[in-house]
Amino acid sequence: MVQFFRSAIKKLDKLDIEQHRSLLISAVNQLGILETVSDSINVGILVCDDQQKLVMVNKCAQRLLPIDYNEGAHISTSIMDENLSDCFKEIISSKDNITDKEIDIMHKGINKLLSINVVPLVQEKRVTGTLIYVEDITEKRKEESRLRRAENLASLTTLAAGVAHEIKNPLASISIHLQLLKKSLTKKKIPETFCFESKIEKYFNVFNEEIERLNNIVVDFLFAVRPMDLELRMGDLNKIISQLVEFVRPEFEQSKILCLLELDENIPDILMDERYMKQAMLNLITNAQSAMADGGVLTISTNLFENEIRISVCDTGIGISKDHFEKIFEPYFSTRETGTGLGLTQVFKIIREHKGEINVDSEPGTGSNFRIILPVQQKEMRLITYDKKGGTN
Repeated sequence: MVQFFRSAIKKLDKLDIEQHRSLLISAVNQLGILETVSDSINVGILVCDDQQKLVMVNKCAQRLLPIDYNEGAHISTSIMDENLSDCFKEIISSKDNITDKEIDIMHKGINKLLSINVVPLVQEKRVTGTLIYVEDITEKRKEESRLRRAENLASLTTLAAGVAHEIKNPLASISIHLQLLKKSLTKKKIPETFCFESKIEKYFNVFNEEIERLNNIVVDFLFAVRPMDLELRMGDLNKIISQLVEFVRPEFEQSKILCLLELDENIPDILMDERYMKQAMLNLITNAQSAMADGGVLTISTNLFENEIRISVCDTGIGISKDHFEKIFEPYFSTRETGTGLGLTQVFKIIREHKGEINVDSEPGTGSNFRIILPVQQKEMRLITYDKKGGTN
């Protein structure tokens, strides 16, 4: 088609008015098709000339980027985010191919991860401009992270169950023999100068505490890797959350934590295993409490959005660095010295077993927001059948 127009241009002087009009209409139609195709694809496209002035911006790019598009305007003045504008200017000035450069931006109050590809436009062996592709890969990266966590859990299952079993048996044996040793010592005559209560009893208490701690770690680990046997019943999420908050309220008061509940009364009951759901929510609440050692505000909210119940557990604690986002749900990853790294792994597993999703937004120093999405059980629809007389059954 381009060759056709080039040939026609060479013959413009020989064309009459009607042929000029026909040629112009064809050109406009072709441009319209190209514009429709450009606006229909799910990738942002920006085209600049050799002076970094915008020639074309499709609709997807206008949705993804904070841009005030005016044809002929310089790209650095059209991008409304200063950091992104400087980044684009630097990329275009380099005149090199840029592949899959990832940039974090905040647009319309939403954090997005964009992938940028830049290709010089070459015509007749000369660079005449720049073509920029912009793709929103936020959900893609989140899905990759979820799949990686699921794969890590699956790969540990067989090995972990055997190792944990082998650890649990010696722990039980040690505990039994310590109790037998304690009974044996109490039967012997001990000099009055030796204080049994202050010496031996102290040591035994330490032994028992450490055995109990190791046993709890093994139990948590087995829970994290073994398949879950859910007992699903219709239940009230708001009720579970309210009960848990009342249970931990004395600890909150002691830690100077204000807990705010914003529970949507219109959310329906859902199919869930109440025991596990309580454990997941309690782990999140405990995690938030640990993040606010000097006090703060914990806000727990629920709301109904279409066929989903959304739960938010938002604290004003120390936050999580972006480097840790992809690891926090993995086994044994913990930012606390005393943490086992299994609490959030358990939460992740419980929510996934309930066909839900869990994500986190966080900034160091400002707090974290754990967001859970759970499906609402759909009522079965009864099909309407018609009898031969035209009635309904």
